[in-house]
Amino acid sequence: MPCDVVIVRYDEIALKSPPVRGRFEKMLVNRIKTALSWHGVPYSGITREWGRIFVHTDDLRGADVVARVFGTASTSPAVTTSATIDDAAQTAAQIGRDLVRDGESFAIRASRSGIHDFTSIDLGRVCGDAVSRCVPHPRVDLTHPDREIFVDMRQNHAYVYTKRVAGVGGLPYGSQGKMIALMSGGIDSPVAAWLMMKRGVEVIPLYCDLEEFGDPVSAELAIENINRLKSWSYAGMKAYTVPYGSCLRAIQEHCDPRTICVVCRRMMYRIGMVVAERENACGIITGSSLGQVASQTAMNMFAEMHGLDMPIYHPLIGLDKREIIERAIKIGTYPRKSPEVECAAVPDRPGTAVSRYKVAESEKLLDVAGIVSDAVSGLRVLRVS
Repeated sequence: MPCDVVIVRYDEIALKSPPVRGRFEKMLVNRIKTALSWHGVPYSGITREWGRIFVHTDDLRGADVVARVFGTASTSPAVTTSATIDDAAQTAAQIGRDLVRDGESFAIRASRSGIHDFTSIDLGRVCGDAVSRCVPHPRVDLTHPDREIFVDMRQNHAYVYTKRVAGVGGLPYGSQGKMIALMSGGIDSPVAAWLMMKRGVEVIPLYCDLEEFGDPVSAELAIENINRLKSWSYAGMKAYTVPYGSCLRAIQEHCDPRTICVVCRRMMYRIGMVVAERENACGIITGSSLGQVASQTAMNMFAEMHGLDMPIYHPLIGLDKREIIERAIKIGTYPRKSPEVECAAVPDRPGTAVSRYKVAESEKLLDVAGIVSDAVSGLRVLRVS
């Protein structure tokens, strides 16, 4: 069907107070403009009404593009008519003539907002009669129709459309401040970052390069993940990499093998905290899922966060591996290959119930401040394409 506008709906934004709602709507509009520009979708303007945003374009791709913008609940490519029942019925009939095939059933889904001298039931009945006159052997089925035609009557205009494109949902990107996302070339961390982006967080990816303890493929995959995350942001994205090999060497040489993984995570958090302070960020995001690997038991996660003075967020904490993989495939971050070595510093039998006291004893054997300082001195900005 033709279109001259894309209707954009949102959910959570409507629950905010008027000042916050207005600010979030403006942020959503700005992200929509960027998305349309990135994908080369022309539009003549974007307008707002209560509960709706309208992108004025005749490019049908606009509905799918805007549906990818965080904060969008759904979109519909639509045809605009005047706010009269006759014009809406005429447009519905024109669309129905091309849409409903011989023998198919159809339904009119009518809604109304504003002040009119007719009800939604009246609107649906008149539009249904108009479509029936244009369709051979019309058959109305309001429960399981083959085709649906939606008529959204508002105060100044009516909009007729045939489909809803499910949006990604959430809140506008950047509406909830900045956080540092610890990034790897694996499956979990990019999904964790994406989920926080969906909640409105501006993420700053940080990749800790394991150097001789890792596989060069991991760095390639991490950069690919960061680029894919940026494609969802419709904004600029700053990312960092930090050399982490010397840090791991010190941990491996001086710490109890059972505590290596927990101490390693704490060092990454400390480096992340330094970057967060530089970027005025308010938290650190990890890809941990409770019980998934030895280092992610409840007791180990308690020990790895104990005493650190910045919030650590685990958006995957209650998901199993299958759910994480499904999400990775859906958002495009599932890795094209796997590194041969995840981390060569992991001991054969890492501790699964490391106490915070044992971690404190291990860290006494390290120059923690010096190790973090040396690592941060090698910090560099990654180019995100």
